[in-house]
Amino acid sequence: MNISRSGRIGALCWVAAAPLFLVANLVTGLRWRDPTYSWATHNISDLGNAHCGIWDTSRPRYVCSPWHPLTNVATLTTAVLLAVGILLTWRILGRGGMVRAAQTLLLLAACGYALVALYPADVDENLHVLGAFLIMGLGNVGLLLAGFAPGTTPLGRWRRLTLTAGIIALAGTALFFAQQGVGIGVGGMERVAVLPYPLWTCCLGVLLAETPAPAPAPARVDHGVVVSE
Repeated sequence: MNISRSGRIGALCWVAAAPLFLVANLVTGLRWRDPTYSWATHNISDLGNAHCGIWDTSRPRYVCSPWHPLTNVATLTTAVLLAVGILLTWRILGRGGMVRAAQTLLLLAACGYALVALYPADVDENLHVLGAFLIMGLGNVGLLLAGFAPGTTPLGRWRRLTLTAGIIALAGTALFFAQQGVGIGVGGMERVAVLPYPLWTCCLGVLLAETPAPAPAPARVDHGVVVSE
C-alpha cells in the first residue's frame, strides 16, 4: 500500500490529536488547587467547566477549573485533527460497507469532541451529553466495527490493534455509565471509555505515515526524447 501526500497529512493529524488532548488535560488538572484534580474521582468534563461550584447530583463534587479555556480549545482542536484525519484517509483505508460505517461513526465521534468543547457541561448540559454520547457511544461502536474490516482492506491489516481498542472502549463505556470504577474510580473508567479512540488513531497515524509514498512513474524514450509517464 502506498500513501498520497494528503493521506500522509491526515495521518499526521491523527498522530497529533491524542498527545494534544492528554497534555491539555494534564496541564489544566495541575492548575486545580482546592480541591486538587483527581483522574480517579473527577470526570474529564470537569476540566472544561466554566464556573466553580458543586456539580453533578448523582456524584456531587466541587469543581473549579481555572484553566478551563485550555481544555476546551485543545478539545476543539482535537476534534478538528480527528475529523481531518478521517477525511484525508477516507479512501486509503479501503472500501466496503463495514469500512464506511466505521469511518462515518468515527467522524461523528470527532463531532462529539467539538460539542463537548463548545458546550461545557455547566453551560449546556444537554448538548454536552450529546457530544459525550457521540464519543463514547457511536464512536466506540465505530471503533469496534473498524476491527471487523475485511482483511483485504488496508484497515483490516491492523485488526488486532483495532479490536483490542474497540473492546476496551466499549467495556469502559458500559462500566462508566453503570458508575463502576473497578479499582480505578469512575473518573478513571471514563478515560478507559474515551481514550482508546484518539490513542488508536495516533497509532494508526504512525503506521500510515511510515508507509512509502507512491513511486514516480517510469520514464519512457520516445524518438530519442525521455518522456515521463
